Amino acid sequence: MKFTHKPWAWVAVAGLGALLSFASHALTAEQAYAMATGDDSEQRVQAINQAVLDPAVRTDGGRLSAFLGALANDEVRVSQGKVYVMSGDAVTDPVTGQAAKLPADAEEVVSNNYLRSVIDTAQAALALDSGDVPQRRSAAEKLAAEPDAARLPLIEKALASEKDEQVKALLERSRAASLLSSEDVQQRLKAVEQLAHQKTPDTQLLLNQRLSEESDPGVQKAIRAALVGIEESLAWGDRIGAAFSGISLGSVLLLAALGLAITYGLMGVINMAHGELIMIGAYATYLVQLMFQRWMSEAAFGWYLVVAIPVAFLASALVGAVLERGVIRFLYGRPLETLLATFGISLVLQQTVRSLFGAQNVGVENPAWMSGGIALQPNLTLPYNRIAIIVFAFAVLGAVAFMIARTRLGLFVRGVTQNRAMASCVGVNTARTDTYAFALGSGIAGLAGCALSQIGNVGPDLGQNYIVDSFLVVVLGGVGQLAGTVYAALGLGVLSKLLEGWTGAVLAKIAVLLFIVVFIQKRPQGIFALKGRSAET
Repeated sequence: MKFTHKPWAWVAVAGLGALLSFASHALTAEQAYAMATGDDSEQRVQAINQAVLDPAVRTDGGRLSAFLGALANDEVRVSQGKVYVMSGDAVTDPVTGQAAKLPADAEEVVSNNYLRSVIDTAQAALALDSGDVPQRRSAAEKLAAEPDAARLPLIEKALASEKDEQVKALLERSRAASLLSSEDVQQRLKAVEQLAHQKTPDTQLLLNQRLSEESDPGVQKAIRAALVGIEESLAWGDRIGAAFSGISLGSVLLLAALGLAITYGLMGVINMAHGELIMIGAYATYLVQLMFQRWMSEAAFGWYLVVAIPVAFLASALVGAVLERGVIRFLYGRPLETLLATFGISLVLQQTVRSLFGAQNVGVENPAWMSGGIALQPNLTLPYNRIAIIVFAFAVLGAVAFMIARTRLGLFVRGVTQNRAMASCVGVNTARTDTYAFALGSGIAGLAGCALSQIGNVGPDLGQNYIVDSFLVVVLGGVGQLAGTVYAALGLGVLSKLLEGWTGAVLAKIAVLLFIVVFIQKRPQGIFALKGRSAET
């Protein structure tokens, strides 16, 4: 809350400007009592700021900051001119710091929201000279959030000694923002010029607010010009952010659909249990995480994801191989029956997971190296976990492309895909190839689950969110076409995110679906047509 709303508050807060930030603060009984028992909020605010300014209280113990915290938390009691602080059952004297006995007639001191905001500002002022950089950053953010011309001397003093660039930037923004309320037109113009270089959403909001209050035409013109530059910079951040989000979504769709492209393209199996294979990979990652948490050191925990990747692949591949050998191999050539059978299997797998792990979502933590992000602009931060998933998706794509193009198994898969009868005639064991291919596609689905566990919740219904989109990607790209799957996944991801910015998530989903329907009507074979003799059948 700004103190400028009331004239008396200007006098009270102006004293903060003379404050030098100190690591320790002593407190007198008179000051503590005045802060706690003023007749009204005005007197208490004045007492708080006078105590912050008084050089005599800066010599011992950090008690002023502690007492302000107690005031904000309603932990202060008064009795017969003395003040006490309660922390649970413990009672202390804020002046001496020693244990005390609370009198029976002690009364509770209650602070309203306005007083708490005053206390917050006072504590931020005290924290500006803290030896802890994050604490100084937090204090500078509080001062920058509520600019006030009365705080300029305080900000100038802190800037003179500040070394951290982030804290300096926050203080400079607070200084410029505080100058906006100056009565001097030249000072306001200088403030606008400084803020024009800080192209942040907070600065944009601040200048818009000032524009509605500004009376000088020259300052109004400068503010409008600054807003144009800030809006253009932020617009580029929004565009880049939407493109990155689209690529991120596309990489997730690519991982989810890549395995389906292999199984559906090879055998024509409509595998409705593909989403549950993704879910199995996610739960395998969760189990590896539990193993590392229970039996490994904290330092080793960051490597659990490296172990989880092959485990997720093998777990889903094994389930896929069992599924193919036990059910699907009896249904080749009957796609509708494979749809019904795999849909039933998906329900069984979901219920099995609910029985083993419960119906609630389970938490999978990001390793430390995947936490945080790269801040390219004030309104654009690229999360490390999303970047890692994009890299991982293309690494998996490269490995699959190499296997299909350069290995014996890949040769067999391509042969069976293009002409199953001829491949069988030249000695290819098509049944074994089907099993290997289905297990490979299932394993890739497990890798998708491993990746998805890093960006969302893991639960029994995880795969249901991606099964429809996976089929759309495969059909749009062209059945059995790896390149088509890549183009379709990335294209749908970017298109969805761009449309969301204009129409919202629901309408964007409908628009994408309509686009796919129209595209398939015009080009039924998808982006890339299947090559070979079987393409005509």
